[in-house]
Amino acid sequence: MKLMRAGSQPSQTGPEANFTGTVRIDPLNAPPEPARHSCAAVTFEPGARSAWHTHPLGQTLVVTAGCGWTQCEGEPIVEIRAGDVIWCPPGHKHWHGATPTTAMTHIAIQEALDGKNVIWMEKVTDDEYQVGQRSSGGS
Repeated sequence: MKLMRAGSQPSQTGPEANFTGTVRIDPLNAPPEPARHSCAAVTFEPGARSAWHTHPLGQTLVVTAGCGWTQCEGEPIVEIRAGDVIWCPPGHKHWHGATPTTAMTHIAIQEALDGKNVIWMEKVTDDEYQVGQRSSGGS
């Protein structure tokens, strides 16, 4: 058994190539092979969001604080709140992040296939993101 003490793993800044706005990634667990899963707590400041992406074996998001948005390609933006659990199926193009006025934190859990757990794509444009504000009447 290996215990990872709170605060023992440094926070990381979400890379600009994959995120818009201020995003903090706090690694939780990435066990060695043969395990394939990893998980992290990800905090999006207001207005921050991921780029479009997919996961080869899917992803589970557990919202732990705040209010955010997520969207699957071709579907409307959906509001997500603390306590919500979201399943993104394998290969399903999506994004997630905070609303324009409220931060959001989730735990992201995903498995790797051939060593890769995410395939990053283009950034979500401001126009695509702002559809959420128009459809939800704000946050």
